[in-house]
Amino acid sequence: MERPNKFKTVLSVFMVLLVLIAAFLLLTRLLEPKYAETLTEGSMISQYYEEAGGHEVIFIGDCEVYANFSPMELYRQAGITAYVRGTPQQLLWQSYYILEETFTYETPKVVVLNVNAMRYSEPVNEAYNRLTIDNMRWSASKVGIIQASMTQEETFWSYVFPILRYHSRFDELTKEDFAYFFQNKYSTYNGYQMNKAVNPVGTLPTKRVLSDYQFGDICYEYLDRIRELCEENGASLVLIKAPSVYPYWYDEYDEQMEEYAAQYGLDFYNFLDVTEEIGIDYSTDTYDEGLHLNLSGATKLSVYFADILSQEYGLTDYREDEEISAVYNEKLAAYDAAAAE
Repeated sequence: MERPNKFKTVLSVFMVLLVLIAAFLLLTRLLEPKYAETLTEGSMISQYYEEAGGHEVIFIGDCEVYANFSPMELYRQAGITAYVRGTPQQLLWQSYYILEETFTYETPKVVVLNVNAMRYSEPVNEAYNRLTIDNMRWSASKVGIIQASMTQEETFWSYVFPILRYHSRFDELTKEDFAYFFQNKYSTYNGYQMNKAVNPVGTLPTKRVLSDYQFGDICYEYLDRIRELCEENGASLVLIKAPSVYPYWYDEYDEQMEEYAAQYGLDFYNFLDVTEEIGIDYSTDTYDEGLHLNLSGATKLSVYFADILSQEYGLTDYREDEEISAVYNEKLAAYDAAAAE
């Protein structure tokens, strides 16, 4: 006669545990930033999972890729299927782990890496880390990126259990946290974040004299790892420097990238050197005085780069593919509608 009572006890304990776990997960979801209406850059990493696969070109890097290169224009110009896996202040080790993860979903023919992050040899701050890492799916790549990116004030377990980091947000909750509790909102077009504002360059940045122009060893270590990862997966690595006026890009930086590219037989394109050829006008083509291009500038740059990519890397023109063109024509319609608003 004791067995049924034991069974009921075990079942009751199990149900209580389920309720506690469910409550914990729901509370965590409530307190986590939603990145839907504010700090939308934090949702970029998660949007990729809904669109992963079938991209012949993958961009990795910081804001200089997601603000300056539009996959929609690459497709319109040359039928290129591309995705931008950019995040704010994305550092070289973060680019490596994001690319490592990307190769578990697809195998692009070309990986485009913006080299602006070579100037940073240590983590910047937790806020940028969170925008890149929080919404990554759990994998060995996420474990690696956390361990490589944490500042001294951060703990690994605060990424495993975000409530440890966000428990104090009770007083900061907004309508956004409730409106997007059960849904996500994305603001990019294959990873490109559109901005139509115009805020021209006022004065050019001052060229300050630095005590040391040498990129850090850790940056070269991860650049090597990115290069080797591309080789292992049969992808061509292309190095670029986006045409951003700020922060200042020194000739000494450029020389190091040219030497690295020559040493390993890579292509390096510094678009700062060809802004006139591209047609970029810093009085009309930037939304923040030259840090990033606006829609007008990104369109010009993307059209220019589309011709290079299609001519030099044997990419497929998918405008002739009925199935893929149907998908991209729908994407283009939404993109053009947003551009026209």
